[in-house]
Amino acid sequence: MPPIADRHQALHRFVADHLPAGTFRIVPASADLGYRSYWRVHATGQPSRIVMDAPPDKVECGPFLRVAGLLRTAGLNVPEILAEDLDQGFLLMSDLGERTCLETIQAGADPAPHIAAAIVELVRLQRMAPPDWLPPYGRALLEQELDLFPDWYLARHCGVTLDGADRAAWQDARERLVSAALAQPQVLVHRDYMLRNLMPPVGSADVPGVLDFQDACVGPIAYDPLSLVKDAFASWPAAAVEDWLRSYHAQARAGRLPVPEWEPFRRDVDWIGIQRHLKVIGVFTRVNYRDGKPKYLTDTPRFFRYLFEVLPVYPELAGLEQLLRRYAPADAA
Repeated sequence: MPPIADRHQALHRFVADHLPAGTFRIVPASADLGYRSYWRVHATGQPSRIVMDAPPDKVECGPFLRVAGLLRTAGLNVPEILAEDLDQGFLLMSDLGERTCLETIQAGADPAPHIAAAIVELVRLQRMAPPDWLPPYGRALLEQELDLFPDWYLARHCGVTLDGADRAAWQDARERLVSAALAQPQVLVHRDYMLRNLMPPVGSADVPGVLDFQDACVGPIAYDPLSLVKDAFASWPAAAVEDWLRSYHAQARAGRLPVPEWEPFRRDVDWIGIQRHLKVIGVFTRVNYRDGKPKYLTDTPRFFRYLFEVLPVYPELAGLEQLLRRYAPADAA
């Protein structure tokens, strides 16, 4: 990858080549957990635009472009691709707004209308027939994600290598969680459907904008509803979470999605949540040590609390719960 200064110059030239003549300025918009960064372009007399910077030696733009086209065809509010340079890893896109739904709520807005709107759009997303090229959320990926927890949180952060009874408990829980995920009805999954990746409607739009969808796949139907109500960056009262899940379940049934009856669905939510929370703890630990992004590690207690809310309900996962309680942060109880 070229030096940062050279890359910024290349980004500036890319924008200049695809905007009408005139002055513009480029300011940071956001960055994700990986290698992508996003920049907002302000040009005189024109709507703002977003540039994705995805270094081609680190990430590919192809999945983002393909999934964006898929979701747009289905009527979802996703960024419009205005120009691209795949060799350099730049995309010029429409701007869906400066404040995410999460930021809007953190500024004092009621979360309920935002989550209600997100549920409606999620059902629309899940009703799409997944194309053949969309990858499966299969055993290999589920296991790879789960292994981030012992590899990064336990081994790197805690200095613990599992052996004996602890290793047996982990392997048993790992197999149970993967099997449960694979047994769920399979639909199109966003894989990070939460308020940080949703935008309040702006302009002529009347539905939330959807971002960060490049990792979409075909996987467990309960994954995205769980991600929405057990957010990575905000926690809600248990009663509200239950109400939102019941709302999703009713709408999914009305939309003829292959969602099971309430009780097995509620179990599916819990079990895929355990998988996701363990994965996210591993991811947040990895970006701390590998990428020098420590702020995410401070959010890991939230995920341990999520885990301890549900693990006592399932005695078959008692070994996992005991393991986690020994190595959880002190403020996760």
